[in-house]
Amino acid sequence: MQKSDDSTMPPRADARGEPDESLPLTRRNLLRSAAAATGGALLGSALSPPASAAGYQGGEGSMMFMPGHSMIGAHTEALGAPADHEVRYREFDLTFDIVEHELLPRVRFPVFAFNKRVPGPVFRVQENDWIKVNATNKTEVMHTIHWHGVDLIYTMDGVPMVTQDPIHPEETFVYRFQARPAGTRFYHCHWSTPLHMMSALHGAFIIDSPDDPVRAQFPYTRDYVLVLESFDTVFTRKQMNAVLGGMKRVNKLMAMGKLDPATHGFFRDYDEMLAAIEAGWRPPYAMGNSEALVPDPNFFAINGKCYPATEKIGIVRDEFIRIRLINGGFLVHHMHLHGHQFWHVAEDGNPIPQPLRKNTIEVGPGKTQDIIVLGNNPGFWTFHDHDVRRVMNNGVYPGGMLTMLVYEDMEDPPYVPSIAINE
Repeated sequence: MQKSDDSTMPPRADARGEPDESLPLTRRNLLRSAAAATGGALLGSALSPPASAAGYQGGEGSMMFMPGHSMIGAHTEALGAPADHEVRYREFDLTFDIVEHELLPRVRFPVFAFNKRVPGPVFRVQENDWIKVNATNKTEVMHTIHWHGVDLIYTMDGVPMVTQDPIHPEETFVYRFQARPAGTRFYHCHWSTPLHMMSALHGAFIIDSPDDPVRAQFPYTRDYVLVLESFDTVFTRKQMNAVLGGMKRVNKLMAMGKLDPATHGFFRDYDEMLAAIEAGWRPPYAMGNSEALVPDPNFFAINGKCYPATEKIGIVRDEFIRIRLINGGFLVHHMHLHGHQFWHVAEDGNPIPQPLRKNTIEVGPGKTQDIIVLGNNPGFWTFHDHDVRRVMNNGVYPGGMLTMLVYEDMEDPPYVPSIAINE
């Protein structure tokens, strides 16, 4: 994958190492189409930031319990990390955006996305680099970023109301941490996690090391990142519309200085929650409330695309390639490669002392698995989730989480693959 320089985020590369282009869609057009599809009300323009929000330093307790608080437009520096003059940071910019994403022709749906990409852009850094990420919320709802599998300062872990306040509309929250340990890591939003999993708010965070034991044992020449995704397009559209509508009311109350923390379900501790219930507050999970939506994915993707729109994986004879599998969703996938026995070399980003020979590997929710493939059997080979329910597009087989390992140096193959859309 393409490496970044010291000041910019690299564009997300496809399986051929080519940069992806941002989606040419305005937020206004998306919100209009989402509102028409669901019949609900959506939030309009963001509120103007109050002067008191500028330059807020997090670390004095949550702003969510301060009467009349508003972090809209703030620049927030959490405490606990070295200052700019103390270490040399590699600086990146990330935005939370709303876009309309195409999984495959004639299937588009609204999502939250990092830098308008699905999945988010790939970070490629060296172990022990100091990282600074300016995360700006360009949506009308709140977000955070969790750096999954990275050992960092707890105030940078991205868990709302545990390590930081959620990032408000137009607020920039600055994450600072050291990239360690080396391996395949990833990042994702940790606010309203079920919806954001369905919205592809995730991306790869690859920490390289010159002492990589995998490369020492298997001198691979190409490195592929495959983010495995499950999408419930109906759930996502309905929930986005509901959340945006609810945040319109919350932001209005916030601007008027009348926001009660219980409106969001925020309490200083469990005793305060119990007192609120005794006083008449009704928790949203209580029996008798309106039925909540539970995701039931109908599309399954690799790097934001469903078969036959997925990118192929290239290889040549006698070449070692590394494939990093990242599960960005909440389902278990069993990825099977035809025609090869690969080596399982890392799990959760951490090298396996004795690599295992496999042809099918389980990738659970939040897991990363690294495999090495040797080009020793020329042909066109399917690589897919062996749970056939994940190899469908809205119930139609074949589709979903399926791609192909292609030998690029084949001459005059006896059979050339074509595409089957409905078997």
